Amino acid sequence: MSIAVCPGSFDPVTYGHLDIIQRGTKVFDKVIVAVLINRNKTNPVFTIEERLELLREVTKDMPNVEVDTFTGLLVEYMHEKGARAIIKGLRAVSDFEYEMQMASINRLLDNKIETFFMMTNNQYSFLSSSIVKEVGKYGADVSSLVPPVVEKALREKFGEPR
Repeated sequence: MSIAVCPGSFDPVTYGHLDIIQRGTKVFDKVIVAVLINRNKTNPVFTIEERLELLREVTKDMPNVEVDTFTGLLVEYMHEKGARAIIKGLRAVSDFEYEMQMASINRLLDNKIETFFMMTNNQYSFLSSSIVKEVGKYGADVSSLVPPVVEKALREKFGEPR
């Protein structure tokens, strides 16, 4: 069975993330969407538990997706899960530079782990969780950026649109 991990903070999950996850399910037998507990990211909008709940809700119709969380090195987590592939979405050249560094260090730590880069669908090439949070904080419409359950959760966090 081919198992891939799609890691990220998913604060919050966007249509761009879902595009990569869904496409990954067509390539791998199982895709583990793994929320990184990142102590360097301060002031997240959603708790780890809320992110896991939102991810489970938006992937519930994808039978070969598992949602989980991890701390520490991604390579160690992958060993625990028996995964051999990392799925990463790329929006722009700026993403590539950072992601290539990460892929290189992961490969140095375990040369049997491959990173698969997927170009994000053009309609999501500008989209990031940071942008969604910023727009959502000011009450703007984010319905074209995130699934309805995430939009509702953002409204609950930031209040109803003005």
